[in-house]
Amino acid sequence: MAHAIGLTLWVCALATLLILPAGIGLGWLLARREFRGKSLVETAAMLPLVLPPVATGLILLRLCGRNGLVGGWFEQVFHTPIVFTWRAVALATGVMAFPLLLRSARVAFQEVSPRYEAVARTLGAGEWRVFRRITLPLARRGIFSGVVLAYARALGEFGATILVAGNIPGKTATISLSIYQAVQLGQDAVAFRLVAISAAIAFAAIWASEFILRRGRPA
Repeated sequence: MAHAIGLTLWVCALATLLILPAGIGLGWLLARREFRGKSLVETAAMLPLVLPPVATGLILLRLCGRNGLVGGWFEQVFHTPIVFTWRAVALATGVMAFPLLLRSARVAFQEVSPRYEAVARTLGAGEWRVFRRITLPLARRGIFSGVVLAYARALGEFGATILVAGNIPGKTATISLSIYQAVQLGQDAVAFRLVAISAAIAFAAIWASEFILRRGRPA
């Protein structure tokens, strides 16, 4: 049980960290730029939020398996597989959590007034400096809230993870997978302890997200 808790906490943190640059970049792009195919990009990025997790897991398994496009390349370059390892756990949880981070980042950037950015440009600041010194700091509360929500979503991921990573005790078994296994084995006491731990972590994450958002609202 301790290994499952530790694995879940650090792998989900790693997955959230890995999707953060893409979430911020794509969120800014969708909030600030108009381009052909924008609706298609946004819809594709949000698909894991509405697709059955098992369907998402099956797609990832096909892509990242040893004979898959991504998995074959990864194993050839790094000489190690993706599927049925902790890397598959990080992949599945990251993909499932990405839409929540993206939506929060997009809303955060949309709430930043373009006038501040325009003033900075008139003073000679380049686009990267405007983003780094003006846009990103003003959007930081919304982005951090999205990070917390994405992490909470990753903690509870089950369907995609079990297909891509399996349920290997001591290797890929997360809290959610361990709950499922305990129920299957009739170990209700263990299952409820894990449920309580999972609920406490999720409650703390959501409370932190709401607290940050409340502090960012004007009185």
